[in-house]
Amino acid sequence: MAVTAELVHSWRAPRAALRRQLAAGVREDRALVYLMVACLLIFVAQWPRLSREAFLSPDIPLEARLTAALLGWVFIAPLFFYGLAAVSHLIARLFGGRGSWFSARLALFWAMLVCTPLWLLHGLVAGFIGAGPAQSLVGLLLVVGFLTVWLLSLAEAEGIGGA
Repeated sequence: MAVTAELVHSWRAPRAALRRQLAAGVREDRALVYLMVACLLIFVAQWPRLSREAFLSPDIPLEARLTAALLGWVFIAPLFFYGLAAVSHLIARLFGGRGSWFSARLALFWAMLVCTPLWLLHGLVAGFIGAGPAQSLVGLLLVVGFLTVWLLSLAEAEGIGGA
């Protein structure tokens, strides 16, 4: 199945989508691409908000804000997410998880990629509407959506729970 179709399917059945990803075999390059594409899209999602902030507070130019966001999301965040995946695998082991380090990484990186449309929506709302109830609602949807997809995918990756 194409990655874009699989992304849409992941919102309806995250466990089944991750099961198909795991059935494709251990491919660290694929997991890394998912992570890097997700981080790059999350970086792009920051542009409207950063542009708004630079317009409202010109003491820090837009280029400096974009550079900091690029450094954070494309170079530093992937290292953090590798660590988070390792910690999640260790915690899953405490609850009877039988997965591998790779499956825990894939669950997290896939969940991040699945949630990039919400990140993009959040960035648009932050950039065009600004802080307020709309941004809070989209932020809440983003957090709930990400945690739902990630935890269900992690449960599948670690062999915890039912179908």
